[in-house]
Amino acid sequence: MTARRNPRSTDFIRPVRLRSTPSVRRRLDYRPGSYASAMTEPKAVPTGLRFGTDGVRARAGNRLDEPSVRALGLAAAPLLGTDRVVIGRDTRESGPGLLLALAEGLSEGGLQVVSLGVVPTPAVAHVAATEEAAGAMVSASHNPWYDNGVKLFSVGGLKLDDVVQSDVQAAWDAEPRRDEKSGSLNWSDDPDRAALWADAVASSVGNRSLSGLTLVVDCANGATSTFAADVLVRLGADVAVLHACPNGRNINENCGSSHPGDLRAAVVGAGADAGLAFDGDGDRVIAVAADGSLLDGDDLLAVCAIDRHQRGVLPGGTVVVTVMANLGLRRALIDHGLTVYETAVGDRYVLEALEVNGWALGGEQSGHVIFRDLATTGDGLLTGIQALDAARRSGQTLGERATELMARVPQVLHAVPVSSDGVEVVAAVAEDLALAEAELGDTGRVLVRPSGTEPVVRVMVEAYDIAEASEVADRLVAAIERADRI
Repeated sequence: MTARRNPRSTDFIRPVRLRSTPSVRRRLDYRPGSYASAMTEPKAVPTGLRFGTDGVRARAGNRLDEPSVRALGLAAAPLLGTDRVVIGRDTRESGPGLLLALAEGLSEGGLQVVSLGVVPTPAVAHVAATEEAAGAMVSASHNPWYDNGVKLFSVGGLKLDDVVQSDVQAAWDAEPRRDEKSGSLNWSDDPDRAALWADAVASSVGNRSLSGLTLVVDCANGATSTFAADVLVRLGADVAVLHACPNGRNINENCGSSHPGDLRAAVVGAGADAGLAFDGDGDRVIAVAADGSLLDGDDLLAVCAIDRHQRGVLPGGTVVVTVMANLGLRRALIDHGLTVYETAVGDRYVLEALEVNGWALGGEQSGHVIFRDLATTGDGLLTGIQALDAARRSGQTLGERATELMARVPQVLHAVPVSSDGVEVVAAVAEDLALAEAELGDTGRVLVRPSGTEPVVRVMVEAYDIAEASEVADRLVAAIERADRI
């Protein structure tokens, strides 16, 4: 059966064989690329910074600068419910300055600040969970290097609920900038604590291993660069590494989960069993099968959920998905006797459903997957390892298992850049949306929504006829672009 919750913020929904020893870690084909005029926007006073579906994100040094982040830290400190906070950052050029500013604000607000340095977001959440501290991560996830952001975690490593997040927003609005730090900084560096997370990820398969598997990983020149291969090698895999040489400006640049072309070529060229591509802060993953085909979060959810269900370790026999989940995933889960529970887009809503109902597994097509019995947030490396282990239990490669379980219904996806308010743009194309729904009828699905993390409107058209889906999607994109110009 398919159960759908009251859809928060969904107002606009209309229904390589590698020939090396297993211990060898190798980097493949690193190309630094060029960095165009990314920082040429005129300097502007930051205004109107708002929490989206995954924290705050904006252009670093322009809209999001040290005074605004310092003020955010001060606003959040008394609302995090603790006297101690663990912080970290990804590899962006703006990261060190913004991390220090955040620490200054949190410290001024009365918190003891422990910095893990450059670590994946799930490492911050894990340490916060195991040490009953709050957490904060300076990152813009999969965004380009010139953006940055802040994600906040409450005590126990869980993302802020709506009430606390609204309170933090209100306090920040009251004092959106803090130009000078006040008082001494209660700060300590403890990068070794990240090993607690790496150990937990490695131990998530118990006494099983990945011995004999040949893998290629793409670290997006981001926070997983010094962690991913080491954990996989510890589990016995033979690992080659792509894009693990961060320089501050190459994070996510033509690499990682948003740009897996290099990984696909490397997996096929080397004859590997699979590939894993992470985003800049390591909380999501996209996989690549041995034949180079892409496996997104839906594929990985199918593999992991059905394996857990068959072993009797999926509480409630339920998987939480978002409105973006492919119809093929829904059918695969239902055909295997599972219940599908739907939320709005955003891993915080997936986590909320897991928490409220005592379930253990949910995620997004983007590759944010949450194993609530193992972690408090999305974790790309954990997800990759769990999926590889689940496929192994079936006696198949990851790609073979995903193909056997799930017949994907074609989806056409677009992210349409907008300069106007995304909510207003979506409202302006309501008539076009209704016409698209009527045209597809029961043979397809349309979703048009403003992004909660980027200045884009996202379009998804799902239909059995890919040509029809593409035509409908193109018309919606054109309508959005017209509305944005009005």
